[in-house]
Amino acid sequence: MIYLDQARESRWWKPGLQAAAAVAGIAVVAVAIWMWYQAQESRGLAALADATALVQQSERPDAPLGARDRAIKALELVIADYPRLSAIPQAGYQLGNLKYAAGQYPAARGAYEFAIAKGASGAVRAMAAMGIGYSWEAEKNYAAAAQAHAAAAKGIGPKDFLYEEALMAQARDEALAGKSAVALEIYQRLLKEMPGTRNADDLRNRVANLQAQPASK
Repeated sequence: MIYLDQARESRWWKPGLQAAAAVAGIAVVAVAIWMWYQAQESRGLAALADATALVQQSERPDAPLGARDRAIKALELVIADYPRLSAIPQAGYQLGNLKYAAGQYPAARGAYEFAIAKGASGAVRAMAAMGIGYSWEAEKNYAAAAQAHAAAAKGIGPKDFLYEEALMAQARDEALAGKSAVALEIYQRLLKEMPGTRNADDLRNRVANLQAQPASK
C-alpha cells in the first residue's frame, strides 16, 4: 500500500493511467475493426459463392432465359457491396467472362482490367490479361490485341499452361495486323523453346506459310 500511495503521489501517475487507457481503447477499436472486417469478408465470400453458382448455371447448355443477366447482376452487386473482399479479383474475372460471352467487349475488358488492378495473381491474372487481348481481337483491333497478349506472356514463363497460348495469340494478331515478320519470329521462338509441343506441326505450317509470303514490316 505504501508503494501504491507513493505511485499515486507521483506526477507520472495520472499521465500513465491516461496512456494505459488510450492503449486499451486502441486495442478495443482494433479488435472491433478486425471483427467487422471478418464479418464483411464472410458475408462477401458467401455472396460471391451464390453469384458463382449463378455463373455456372448460366454456362450450362440448358441455362434458363436471363440466367447470364442474373449472374452479371449478382457479380456486380458483390463488387459494389464488398469492394475490399479478398476474392474481388475473381469476381472481376468472372464478370469479364460473362460480359465477353454477351458480346460486350469493352465492358469485358474493363472487368478484366479491374481484376488485375485489384491484385489478381497467378492463373487469374494471366487469364484476365489474356481476356483483354481476346476482347480487342473480337473487335478486330489486332494491334491492341497483340500488345495485350504480349503483356500477358511477359507475366508467365514457358512452363505455364497459358504461355504457349499467349504467344500464339500474339503471333496470330501480329499477322492479322500486317506484321508477318514479327509473327514469324514469335512462331520460330515457340518452336525453339517448346520443341515437344503438341502444336509443333501447326507451328511449322504457320512458319512455312509466313515464309512463303512477301516480306512485310
